[in-house]
Amino acid sequence: MPTLSALYRYPVKSIHGEALTHSAIGPTGLPDDRAWLVADRNGRFMTGRDWPQLVRVRADVGTTSLTLNAPGMPTLTVPRAAFDSAHPAQVWKDEFGAWHGPLEADRWLSGYLGTEARLLYTGDESQRRVKHHPDIPLSFADGYPLLLIGEASRRQLSDWAGQDFAMARFRPNLVVDGFDAFAEDGWTRIRIGDVVLRMVKPCTRCVFTTVDPDTGEKSADQEPLRTLAKRRKGEGGVLFGQNVIAETAGEIAVGMPVEVLA
Repeated sequence: MPTLSALYRYPVKSIHGEALTHSAIGPTGLPDDRAWLVADRNGRFMTGRDWPQLVRVRADVGTTSLTLNAPGMPTLTVPRAAFDSAHPAQVWKDEFGAWHGPLEADRWLSGYLGTEARLLYTGDESQRRVKHHPDIPLSFADGYPLLLIGEASRRQLSDWAGQDFAMARFRPNLVVDGFDAFAEDGWTRIRIGDVVLRMVKPCTRCVFTTVDPDTGEKSADQEPLRTLAKRRKGEGGVLFGQNVIAETAGEIAVGMPVEVLA
């Protein structure tokens, strides 16, 4: 039986993923997924595309605080309430308002990255909205609340390239197993438990896939992007995974059955 085989969130955009066993889910995605952002002094997003060492930062999200750890750095804990200064933010072409935290967090990030950086927070509800969906708040994610990838698709890509790529390279929220490779390309809607999810568009992939999620180093052979460019080039670029919006809210858990509705 096809199932939800893994569930991930990324509290700070571009940092190491956090594996979950269960989570609430709704149109805005998973709680606290990409709720924080590393940005430059102007609020423009800084990501693992240009700062691959971000993937070595790990976060622990509490009800009232965010705790960060990274190699060679002291543990940093920042209260949510400390993000109390309005600050502009920019992700791609989207410009919107966010909240700036304490200087202690900025100094921590700047010291780790070796360049000036700031830590921003969406607040309780992001001021940004999903494209064509003005009623759905969007975090600091690239464009949509959720990313789904089939485990068989990852295996097929690994076979094509002749090396095993960890799913963490592709930064999904939802991983499903028990389907054929790239079956998700043909879906319109699926159900996990009582939650209905709609496929919006294929996810366009970039150089971030070449970053090893454990070491923070880019692959010398440009894999897996090189193989994706040969095998998965489509309208808009290199495609792998599906951007998804949950049409209903509920609870999901690893091991739940996945039903294709259309």
